[in-house]
Amino acid sequence: MPRIASVDPRFQSYNIEMLEVIGGAFWKPYGSKVDATGRVDAGHAGIDPSAYQYRPPIDLSSPRLITLAKALGPAYLRVSGTWANSIYFAGDDRPLARTPDGFKGVLTPTQWRNVIRFAQAVDARIVTSFAISAGVRDADGVWTDAQARRWLAYTRRAGGSIAAAEFMNEPSMAGMSGAPKGYDAAAYGRDFRLFKHLVDREAPDMILLGPGSATETPAPWGMPPHIPGSIATDALLAASGPGIDAFSYHHYGAASQRCASARLPQTGIDQALSEEWLARTSATHAYYAALRDVHAPGKPIWLTEGADAACGGNPWSGRFVDSFRYLDQLGRLARVGVQVAMHNTLAASDYALLEPADLTPKANYWAALLWRRLMGATVLDSGVPLREGAHVYAHCASVGRGAVALLVINNSSREETVLDLPLAGMRYTLSEPDHSSSSLRLNGTLLQLGAGDKLPPMNGASHPAGRSIFAPRTISFITMERANNIACR
Repeated sequence: MPRIASVDPRFQSYNIEMLEVIGGAFWKPYGSKVDATGRVDAGHAGIDPSAYQYRPPIDLSSPRLITLAKALGPAYLRVSGTWANSIYFAGDDRPLARTPDGFKGVLTPTQWRNVIRFAQAVDARIVTSFAISAGVRDADGVWTDAQARRWLAYTRRAGGSIAAAEFMNEPSMAGMSGAPKGYDAAAYGRDFRLFKHLVDREAPDMILLGPGSATETPAPWGMPPHIPGSIATDALLAASGPGIDAFSYHHYGAASQRCASARLPQTGIDQALSEEWLARTSATHAYYAALRDVHAPGKPIWLTEGADAACGGNPWSGRFVDSFRYLDQLGRLARVGVQVAMHNTLAASDYALLEPADLTPKANYWAALLWRRLMGATVLDSGVPLREGAHVYAHCASVGRGAVALLVINNSSREETVLDLPLAGMRYTLSEPDHSSSSLRLNGTLLQLGAGDKLPPMNGASHPAGRSIFAPRTISFITMERANNIACR
């Protein structure tokens, strides 16, 4: 198994939306009977306001949240999203009589300090984006840096740092994302260059990511051309010129039911294991990698936001049936050298790794934790051609000199998969949970938190060398400590 790529040690990372930090209208949970439309200042133009529901600011001091996030470390913590495009950073914590003109929300120093403290507690490095709405523009509509400078200066005073940042969130969907009416590629290019000058002066060690576009791959499931204010990424990059340190993009295989009013493409649970659905990760990467090769050749690629479906995820998001996509996505992206893959979100809406109401781990959290514990940063060629029932990814194992870890995904609903393993090892097989549980089973045992939110043992079972059977609709990790792989020494 030769080495084919390497990824950032913080490859598997996650988002906490800016809207979570300040509180406000986020995606309404499925089945909610609360009608909060009177309190909604929707973050996405063209979306039915009834798709949103008010949520209070997230408690970043929660012992459970800190315990669970720390177990996923080291990671990057991205605090961004559509709402970040229109956030006013206040000079102090005194309540404002109203949100300043040109903004849709207020971030207080205490709220941002809580983000910094949380990141430090869980071994995460902060990634974000900056406000670009009318409130940060002069009379001619040109972006100004006063807000950004205040925010960067406060971050330093509070003992924090911003490891990486995009200029804005999803400029390819500027019309839905808080940019001024008529905002185009030329305006973006002008503003990006101003932002780049600020970064060079005030934060030269910060990784400048860009452009952070949303999915644009062709129909039937890419971003349709009818969305008002859309700007092609090719045009954004041509207008902005060089300057990014790493190319960033977002990927959702579809939009959730909440965005039906915007005529965004939908999907169904019957597609969750299909080859076509899983391959969408690769199609989106190929699209953006081609643009990277033209406009920023040689720059690393980061996926700074992704989940099964935009607009908060579908009803089955985060459950075991979605773990096939989640882990397959990590395997695919690592294999082509994507440096960082950030899941949206840690603890908000249906696509969260944790149940938003009580922070109970969902299936994708346990899947993420096993990836963190077993799969290292060096990517190997498994030698197994990708086919239905046999998505096999190989990495150097996280622990053990020369050790190798395999991820074997059998996404077939009917057929077993048989592989001939050359060495004995430890096997961790994930399977369907109890009908009522949003967790999963590891080697037959339902995973759940213990007393005092103690993480359960997640031990492997001894597995012999030779003919190995992988049941339908299962996901298995296998570690082989005696592989003595030259790339893993």
